[in-house]
Amino acid sequence: MTDTGLPNRPETPLAEPSGERGGGRTTIADGVVAKIAGMAARDVPGVHAMGGGFARGMGAMRERMPGAGGKSVTSGVKVEVGEVQTAVDLEIVVEYGVSITDVAGDVRENVIAAIERMTGLEVVEVNIAVSDVHLPDEEDEQPERRVE
Repeated sequence: MTDTGLPNRPETPLAEPSGERGGGRTTIADGVVAKIAGMAARDVPGVHAMGGGFARGMGAMRERMPGAGGKSVTSGVKVEVGEVQTAVDLEIVVEYGVSITDVAGDVRENVIAAIERMTGLEVVEVNIAVSDVHLPDEEDEQPERRVE
């Protein structure tokens, strides 16, 4: 990544391990942290999907468009990345019957561990909004109804 010098483009310089050859600076883009958080949240049992109804609907449309890149890992994820710290906001859909507080706690722990391990950033908070509960008899995508 190159240094653009734009004020709205936060950079995340990280201290390089001692003994590394060449020195320099490492920056991590917001999108990288968002992808890590999204993958870590999806790995937790009881998480059915990420994002609210609108975000999931847009994701379903994006999946159907050729060349659009498929499922978005960052759906339902917002991050704020500073120089050495980050904060994460997640919107999740949980499976019916699971303990929402247990799932939220597991998501929080998994996201913090993944981000800190992969980036070295300190995660100061992970806010979780549960936007829906997925019932066992619900379809992920409702079939389109034709009016004839």
